[in-house]
Amino acid sequence: MKATLALENGVWHDGESAGATGETGGEVVFNTSMTGYQEVLTDPSYAGQIVTMTAPEIGNYGVAPDDQESRAPQVSGFIVRDESPIASNWRADGTLREYLVRNNIVAISDIDTRALTRLLRSAGVMRGVIAAGDHDPRELVEKARALAPMEGSDLVLDVTCDAAFDWTPAPGAAEEFTPAPQRRAQRPLRV
Repeated sequence: MKATLALENGVWHDGESAGATGETGGEVVFNTSMTGYQEVLTDPSYAGQIVTMTAPEIGNYGVAPDDQESRAPQVSGFIVRDESPIASNWRADGTLREYLVRNNIVAISDIDTRALTRLLRSAGVMRGVIAAGDHDPRELVEKARALAPMEGSDLVLDVTCDAAFDWTPAPGAAEEFTPAPQRRAQRPLRV
């Protein structure tokens, strides 16, 4: 399905929907991590923001319940260059797309994320809208301009839990898996 990213400066990009259907808005920012996209999605510091990942392919190791930074995704939207259709990870319980759809996160792929990042670096963060489906991009630009700015927003109540609780890491195979390193003398010599 087609999707469009529209920015308040009048620029828009067409791509493919990579998550839930619908429309979302927020402050468009970028993240240069090559891994950790699930942690980014669930990091409360990204509340109200549409996060652009600059790494060329996102989603190749799927999503795993133990990798969440909070109980649910916090981002308003997600932008990637290429979305991996498979999850190659023994811990994964699904693909990135399945996770985004299940959590109602609107996302877009097939975007030149490096060009978008250069724009954001030179012009500063700006408000934007992602819409899945056929939409007039000029109307989406106007919707982006109409969004409330992040400056002065108090998002703490949106991302804070209702009551304090103790956190302990879940026991899992990740902690139990410790491969024994080979000693230099045991490794085959290749010339």
